[in-house]
Amino acid sequence: MSDPSGQRRPLRLAVLLSGSGRTLDNLLETIATGRLSASVEMVVSSRGDVRGVRIAEAAGIPVTVLPPKGRSIDAWSDDIFAACRAARPDLIVMAGWLHLVRIPADFTGRVINIHPSLLPAFGGKGFHGMHVHEAVIERGCTVSGCTVHLVDDEYDHGRILLQRAVPVLPDDTPESLAARVFAAECEALPEAIGRVGMGR
Repeated sequence: MSDPSGQRRPLRLAVLLSGSGRTLDNLLETIATGRLSASVEMVVSSRGDVRGVRIAEAAGIPVTVLPPKGRSIDAWSDDIFAACRAARPDLIVMAGWLHLVRIPADFTGRVINIHPSLLPAFGGKGFHGMHVHEAVIERGCTVSGCTVHLVDDEYDHGRILLQRAVPVLPDDTPESLAARVFAAECEALPEAIGRVGMGR
């Protein structure tokens, strides 16, 4: 993460997304305002018809669209990481990525995800987006939050890097809780990336 002069260079990121790109938007804003020393070198999307692709294109970031339909997980994962490899990223960030992938050996410990709960609670297959917040409220939890974790070959399973807790209020709806958790995500993910960049 350092150049030969000993100065830390910006962390090179590849971003995987499947939807609205809100997390990408937040990362780009955090980088633009100087709060995160990083650059988004490329975006891989599992869908072509999503706002996240338009955000990347508007920012001049190369985009590769790789739908999973009809592909084996191994072949599809190979294509995803081949596309990322070409951008020479230090770190791959799953930012609203909804799919299980196989992490190749050269990216072990270099792929992170942001999840909208305090893992290991409310994680695993099917627990994404509003489904998480609905389950938290239905269970009667008084605290929720978000988790940044390393990605392995299981859903929401790798080592936890950082968590942020938020209260669940008595009158919360899934939508109001989701907004509070997303605000925490907007702080937690750049902080976790920054820690990686500092070698922590």
